[in-house]
Amino acid sequence: MTTTLIAPAKVNGVPLQQPGEVLDDDTLRQRACTELLRQAAQRAGIETVSVPDAIERLLEQALSIDEPSEEACRRAFDAKPERFARQERLHLRHILFGVTPGVDVVALRQRAEAHLLELRCAEPGGTAFDSAAHRWSNCPTGASGGDLGWLTQQDCADEFARTVFGQDTIGVLPRLVHSRFGLHIVEVLARDVGVAPAFEDVHAAVAQTLRQQAWANAVRHYLHKLADGAVLEGVHLDAEATTFAQ
Repeated sequence: MTTTLIAPAKVNGVPLQQPGEVLDDDTLRQRACTELLRQAAQRAGIETVSVPDAIERLLEQALSIDEPSEEACRRAFDAKPERFARQERLHLRHILFGVTPGVDVVALRQRAEAHLLELRCAEPGGTAFDSAAHRWSNCPTGASGGDLGWLTQQDCADEFARTVFGQDTIGVLPRLVHSRFGLHIVEVLARDVGVAPAFEDVHAAVAQTLRQQAWANAVRHYLHKLADGAVLEGVHLDAEATTFAQ
């Protein structure tokens, strides 16, 4: 029997995988973006011991981020003032589909999405979520129906908090929530919006949010510029998914 080996993905001839290593699409794109930036730093003559440090210096040189104006900050605040509420609390429960070494992430996501659809269609106030958490969740809270209790943003991983806080949804969220731990089906049982702030009190936080958004957009544009001038093999970078890991 002949075994067919899949050629590793490459950026300008540099492999992104070890021989025989299988990566999910997100991890492969992250490695490609990091390699594009590493090579750009090398071409720019940035020599450091650490690749993350070289990338940081490269981005400091290559990107120019404008300071958000007072008007832009005001518009962002007026569009969603609840996002900047102090001590917003949510009563949550979840079902975690953990991403562990060797797991088929595509198959895991498909299974999680199938369960999400079932729960979105289930009778409100029924036992479907509780039963599914007991059966499927990879979190110890599965034993209590996935109940996480009352949480603030500070109690959660940043990527989790960004998705569930500052909204107005009650019930099972319509999309999976991604975090460093895996994929979550999340139900918001109750919301306490906390103290509604005045714009003047949170102006600095609004400005920082806009800076971070501008920086992320600038990095994406820069990466696509690098990708346009590179030879990519076995990996595709699309506008929405482009990111990198240091």
